[in-house]
Amino acid sequence: MKRLFAFQYAVRHWLQGLAAMAFLAAGGAQAALTIDIVGSGATQIPVAIVPFAQENMLSQSLTGVVGADLTRSGLFKMVDTAGITPPPSQPNEVRYPDFRGRGADAIVIGAVATQPDGRLNVQFRLLDAARQTQLLGLSYTVAPTQLRQTAHRIADAIYEKLTGDVGVFSTKIAYILKRGKRYELQVADADGYGPQTVLASNEPIISPAWSADGSKLAYVSFEQKKPIVYVQNLANGQRRVLSAFKGNNSAPAWSPDGSKLAVVLTLEGHSQIYSLNADGSGLKRLTNSPLVDTEPNFSPDGQWIIFTSDRSGGPQIYRMPASGGSATRLTFEGSYNVTPRYAPDGKSFAFIQRSNGSFNVAVQDFATGQVQVLTDTKLDESPSFAPNGKMILYATEIRGRGTLAAVSSDGRVKQRLSEMSGDVREPAWGPLVK
Repeated sequence: MKRLFAFQYAVRHWLQGLAAMAFLAAGGAQAALTIDIVGSGATQIPVAIVPFAQENMLSQSLTGVVGADLTRSGLFKMVDTAGITPPPSQPNEVRYPDFRGRGADAIVIGAVATQPDGRLNVQFRLLDAARQTQLLGLSYTVAPTQLRQTAHRIADAIYEKLTGDVGVFSTKIAYILKRGKRYELQVADADGYGPQTVLASNEPIISPAWSADGSKLAYVSFEQKKPIVYVQNLANGQRRVLSAFKGNNSAPAWSPDGSKLAVVLTLEGHSQIYSLNADGSGLKRLTNSPLVDTEPNFSPDGQWIIFTSDRSGGPQIYRMPASGGSATRLTFEGSYNVTPRYAPDGKSFAFIQRSNGSFNVAVQDFATGQVQVLTDTKLDESPSFAPNGKMILYATEIRGRGTLAAVSSDGRVKQRLSEMSGDVREPAWGPLVK
């Protein structure tokens, strides 16, 4: 594990199948996803979600998805509404003592109606159980195929109203799925449902990276028997070669404005960081060290790049201007710190730290340099922030079985996500839906 951060090791690590991630069913419309909440927030908000009127006529339970989303955040506790009859769908039908008696602080009610054109009108209201007032009310008119996404949007709205933070249930994740000798770059909802294959190949695919607007993915494919960086448009499937220089082309990272990407090339002998315009032009070398520089990641304001380098004798994390130049070492605790990823607010970064033989997700504050180790598993890798900065998705291994997991940025909320078939790794959490 000495050179985990190096591109060459990453490829070998993948091919050996170490820490394989079992998460998503391949090819199905839904993933049989199991989510275990192994830790929760200090305070959980009790929420009662009443099944929406007429949703029993739908192919998808809206309230089931909303409840699962909120529960998965670790910040909410679902209050059982069974036996409250008749179930209310309008504010004037709500008997607040029924819900207060069960401990609910908030109540969600709603209804679904079919429109003449076949679309569905979904209305919901969020009520304050103590004050007996409405906090939020929204309506959506959608196609039947958009029910699950609508449920995620409702969960986002509830989350934001009750916590003050932006919800991320409507976002997407990308990952690499391996079935036998077949590799697939897939995109799915943040809860693992609705996986879609972006690219399939009998050669490895690695390092997916989202553009800031969520319209494109950059990744590395070996289909030409060497690592080449591609950019693919998710709307129409069109893709193009971004970087196919001599040697290895790896670790693409988008600038926040989408105008440039940082890549790692062995063009001049060993792994160094370069920048390219988004159309592949304007190659510029950014680092010039005698050893390996890799895993670049742009700051949210586009002014800085953090990266991994062994220039100090072992893998540590550095920061340099996005235009290149002198780099400053950021990590000093321990002899092995890799895979840095900026938090969305730019105030901290996540990374993998080795301590006492374990590889764990950690977060370091830029202002104070304080490090907090967030996980207690043994083989964590590939941390990726949710776009609101509240959760970090990562890969790990538990009892010899690959698992995808998530931890809150303060370490209080922990999740383990598993699935019975397929190996998945290198998760990348997509941006907020515009």
